Amino acid sequence: MPADFNGTWNLVSSENFEGYMVALGIDFATRKIAKMLKPQKVFKQDGDSFSISTTSTFRSYLVEFRIGEEFEEDNKGLDNRKCKSVVNWDGDKIVCVQTGEKKNRGWTHWIEGDDLYLELRCEDQVSTQVFKRA
Repeated sequence: MPADFNGTWNLVSSENFEGYMVALGIDFATRKIAKMLKPQKVFKQDGDSFSISTTSTFRSYLVEFRIGEEFEEDNKGLDNRKCKSVVNWDGDKIVCVQTGEKKNRGWTHWIEGDDLYLELRCEDQVSTQVFKRA
């Protein structure tokens, strides 16, 4: 049985988020604001269908997908690029591969205890964020 991501999660730590944002080409001012934010993630999972809402005082982002089905992802409010994305299970992890202007782009979510981990990848940069269940 795959992991159950349902719930609300609050950011508690972030490593190398600046490097990740530089790789995405996000401007200096936006990077400085984004580094100070403590976003909240709300996962709604029904089998292989997911809705992930990320909210903060600066910007909000919603992504909806079904495991194994490619979709066009509009990263408006993030780096404002569109890409083709596909999310698959890798054991108890959900792994997204994004194809577009940037190489080696994607993310991975997994749960350990009461912590939700998010690894963000773009080009040669990796950022790891940890969220606690609210």
